[in-house]
Amino acid sequence: MPPQLLPASAAAFAPRASSVNVVLGSKVEPWLTQTLKRINRVKRPLNSVLQHQRCLTETLSSSNAIWTLASMMLPKHPDSELRQDSNPLIEAIHNYDFIHVEAYIVHVDMVMRNEVAFKLTPDSIEALIEHHKDVFCIDAKAGSYEWPEKEQHAKKLHDEFVQAINKFVFRTHVSALEGLEEEGAGELLCGKSEEVKNNIMTILNKPLLPPPPKIVDVIRQPPLLPSSPVGAAIWSQPSHHSPGIPAPVDSWRVLPSSPAVTSSSTDSTPLWANMPLHEMDLPSPVAPYSQPYSSAGLFYSTPMVTSPIPSLPLPSTLAAHCGVNMGYGGFGWDRFQDYAMTM
Repeated sequence: MPPQLLPASAAAFAPRASSVNVVLGSKVEPWLTQTLKRINRVKRPLNSVLQHQRCLTETLSSSNAIWTLASMMLPKHPDSELRQDSNPLIEAIHNYDFIHVEAYIVHVDMVMRNEVAFKLTPDSIEALIEHHKDVFCIDAKAGSYEWPEKEQHAKKLHDEFVQAINKFVFRTHVSALEGLEEEGAGELLCGKSEEVKNNIMTILNKPLLPPPPKIVDVIRQPPLLPSSPVGAAIWSQPSHHSPGIPAPVDSWRVLPSSPAVTSSSTDSTPLWANMPLHEMDLPSPVAPYSQPYSSAGLFYSTPMVTSPIPSLPLPSTLAAHCGVNMGYGGFGWDRFQDYAMTM
C-alpha cells in the first residue's frame, strides 16, 4: 500500500493553507468535468488536465469553500441539569442542540489513492471541545465511583480529546467531489455523513476509566530446614558404608524374591552357663540386644527364631536340698539376699 502522505496543513493545530494540494491523473474523469462546469458561473476552458487542475485548486482554496460533513444533536447540559417535560418536543428543544460539523479540503489525490481529505474548521473543533468539557466530562465523573486521582484522570481525558479532535482528518473517495457547489462549498453524499458522525462519536465518547488495581506480589517464605536433632536426622544425608558391606535396607521396602529364610542360633547354651559361681562378678547393665549382621536381612523373612537363654536357679529352689548354710565352691548361700538385691 502506498504511504499516506498529507500536506502540512493537515497536521494538528495547523492553520489553513492558502492553496489546496490537488493531484490529477493523466486522464480526467468525465464526472469531474461536468461538476466543474456546473459550479462555475463564468465559463472556463476545460480542455486539458492542467486546466482542470487549476480550476479545481482555485475553487477549493476559496475562503467560502466550507463543507458540511455532518449534523450532530448533542445535549446542552449534563444529565443532572436536563429539563423534564411531558411534551417530548419541548424537552428536546430545551435540552439538545445541533452542532454542524464543518470542514475544508486539504488534499485531493486522483493518482495513487483516489481520495480527498477533510480537516475540521476551528469553529467546529471549538464547539466539540466545549461540549466535551462542560457536558461529557461532568457526566463521566458523576457516573463513576470516587478514587484519589479522579480529577487528574478527567483532565487527562479531556486533554487527549483536544489532541485527537485536532488531529482528526476524514478521508473518503474522490467521488465525494460530486457534492461540490458554488464557491467550493459542498455536502457529503451517499451516506458519508453517517460515517463522519460515527468517527467523531468514537473520539467523543471515550470512557473515563479508573486505574487498574495494583498487583501485590505475595512473597512466600521458603520452608526452613529443621534445626532440632530429631528433625536433623530426617534431613541428614545417609552415611557412607564401606564398599565391602552393603547398606542396610528396611525389610518392608524389599519385595520377597526367595522363600522365607529362617535362621536360628547354633549355640543355645550361653558361655557363662558352665562358669563356676565364685568366678562370677556382679551383674552390669545389660546392653540392648542387636541382631548380628547377616545377608538374610536384605530379604523379607519371618522373624528369627532363637532359643531362650536359661536362667540361674534361684536359691529358694536349692534351699530345700542343701540348706541355708550350705556352700558351693566357697559361695555362701546365706548371703543370697545381698545378691538378690543387686540382680
